[in-house]
Amino acid sequence: MSSNDTSATQSPSGAPAPSDSPFHSEPTSRDEAPQYVLPLVVHIEKTDPPARTDALRTAARAVLVMLSDERSVGEGEWAQVMRDWQDARIRKVVRRARGAEWRKASALPGITVTGESAEVRVFPPVPLDGWPKELAKLQVSGTDLDDHEPPAAPDPSGPVLWLNPELDMSAGKEMAQVGHGAQLAWWELSDTERKAWREAGFPLSVATPDAARWAELTVSGLPVVRDAGFTEIAPGKTVVVEGAHRVGTLPRLRRP
Repeated sequence: MSSNDTSATQSPSGAPAPSDSPFHSEPTSRDEAPQYVLPLVVHIEKTDPPARTDALRTAARAVLVMLSDERSVGEGEWAQVMRDWQDARIRKVVRRARGAEWRKASALPGITVTGESAEVRVFPPVPLDGWPKELAKLQVSGTDLDDHEPPAAPDPSGPVLWLNPELDMSAGKEMAQVGHGAQLAWWELSDTERKAWREAGFPLSVATPDAARWAELTVSGLPVVRDAGFTEIAPGKTVVVEGAHRVGTLPRLRRP
């Protein structure tokens, strides 16, 4: 689901100042710029849906893959629209697709990122009211997913995206929120650290702490995603990003 406008409690390295941040919910000059949205589509078949936590991790990695792709930077074919998207509000919308819908979506320019059980395709930003018809007709609802077994504990050697335990969000909404968190982590890093993280395959963890741990995290000075409250939930903190500084020493991601 769309997470709409969010804000961060600290300004990431190289990111706009807090008063003009795309993650700041108060009105700014960014609201006057053309508004774009980053579409993400999760592949959900009725008979074999992905595990929820893996879908969240895969969505976060998909955002990082898009941010780091050579087509998204410099003079790349997506670079201008990526700049336009980040110059306005940072919006992400997650929709679901199955069968022929997924095949049609996969034919559009974009990048498919796979996890252990999840597939998420991320597309270059589109105007808020100018979605391609193949994506516009996809459903935002119906992204409720479950974990088939208890998720593994987060890996403390890499970044962890901590979800607010007091919120009840759909999987699609949470996918958008952890995508915001991953973007904050990306902004925290130097070019060298970004390269190391990308070469490792963007390993990261997504987890929900208990209430006491969440309270500690939110006052620790770590980057925090704040939702503006336009969909599903009231305005407030949704994700805390921990451990972005660890990516310089991460091993290359191994896949089965």
